[in-house]
Amino acid sequence: MNRESSRRCAFSVVVVAIALTAFAPAAGATSFSWIDGYDDPATPAAYDKVGILKEGSPYARKILVLAPGTSASAASFGPLARLIADRTHGWQVWTVERRENLLEDHSMLDRVKRGEATPQDVFEYYLGFLTDPSITDHFQFIPDADVAFGRGWGMKVAVEDLRRVIAQARRHSREVVLGGHSLGASIATAYATWDFNGRAGAADLSGLVLIDGGSGPTTLTPDEASQRLTDLAAGSPWLSFGGIPSPFAGLFNIVGSTLARLTPNEPSTLQEWPLLPANLKPPVPATSEAGYGYALDTETSPLTLAAAQVHAGRLAAEGDPRPWDRAGEISPIQRVADMFHGTGLIGLDGTAWYHPVRLTIDSGAVNAGISNPVQAVLDVHSTHGTDLHKMPIYAFGAALGGQRVLDAARLLASQSGIPERKLTLVDASATYAHVDPLSAYPANDFVRYLQPFLKRTKSSRGHHGWKDRGHHGWKDHHGGRDDDEDDD
Repeated sequence: MNRESSRRCAFSVVVVAIALTAFAPAAGATSFSWIDGYDDPATPAAYDKVGILKEGSPYARKILVLAPGTSASAASFGPLARLIADRTHGWQVWTVERRENLLEDHSMLDRVKRGEATPQDVFEYYLGFLTDPSITDHFQFIPDADVAFGRGWGMKVAVEDLRRVIAQARRHSREVVLGGHSLGASIATAYATWDFNGRAGAADLSGLVLIDGGSGPTTLTPDEASQRLTDLAAGSPWLSFGGIPSPFAGLFNIVGSTLARLTPNEPSTLQEWPLLPANLKPPVPATSEAGYGYALDTETSPLTLAAAQVHAGRLAAEGDPRPWDRAGEISPIQRVADMFHGTGLIGLDGTAWYHPVRLTIDSGAVNAGISNPVQAVLDVHSTHGTDLHKMPIYAFGAALGGQRVLDAARLLASQSGIPERKLTLVDASATYAHVDPLSAYPANDFVRYLQPFLKRTKSSRGHHGWKDRGHHGWKDHHGGRDDDEDDD
């Protein structure tokens, strides 16, 4: 990327920061800021940033930091973070916006959020121009050659950026619990077991929360890791999500969620657009809301999009265009649309349009924090897998991770001698799709078990970072309650 491009990006970061300040909700509710991240030698300085979306009271003494998963960003946690802040006492929730999201063009999305543009403008700017050459003001694709530095945005960069977030969270002796969804749970595990000059990341934390993700034993060999790096050097820096190449998964999601959010009962514009994959189109004329639900609900969404699925309902039995019927399922489709549209958030949406391939490759070397030959190939430093001491761990397994998520939590615990009473293990794989823990409302089993878990976390900030309080904690494999649980 040339110097002029870097200057433009730096200016964009400033503009976004100013806009977010101007449009942020009142203090104590929601705020967002970019801070200085890891100084990666290969990356232009404008991209050495990490964002923090904060929900809840700024005076809270306890912070839950959450890392998003593959092709997801901070806004995808927005409704969940507000729910947690509302239902827990003394906790603020911080969600991480990774540096790759600085590449996204939110100009038209922000205009519609401010009421300065229409949902049709959003469609035309991000997608419609591809089939209508009369549209001249539109989204510009970024050539891979201009962002070759993105091939280096792996686990080391993500963990070092996260370290800056956690350092801020720990100021004034605040207690910090770290969690993540999907790949974000692997990043959280990597952080807890990372070697920071001989000190484990776990020393910064009072607990670990794994939401349908984690890190089991590595299945990569050093040769396989080397080959993946070779392939990456010759290919795109960015992952294809569910077979949809970057940035189209992001473009489809912001347009679909915007139409569902702002014109829910109008005929679906996307359904008639010829370039939308056929497996995302309802078989009958549908509303914008119904078209969006059809693409993401477990009953109709393609298997390739399992990592984006929810239990949201089904097409209604009648109507022209056909509306959406929640049908008693756990995730309201409007709540899902809020997550990915980034309702009320200037400069943010819930999808990462440019997810680094390198981050996904490196996740295979974390190995529950046990040193292995692949880590040397990939520059991964998760070597303190036996140094978590008595850190409480909460693992919630949904449909994609299921039992593997609970097994990963047990592995971490057994390596460090963490007693069973420090584990909260919930198997919801039969009832929760991969994204449901973030979107289920008003009843949300992930939050229901999180509340008592957070009450039990307490850091001593001592030599090992831990003090066993001698309290009989809680484990649960089938959704039971302990005698200590309440509903704050």
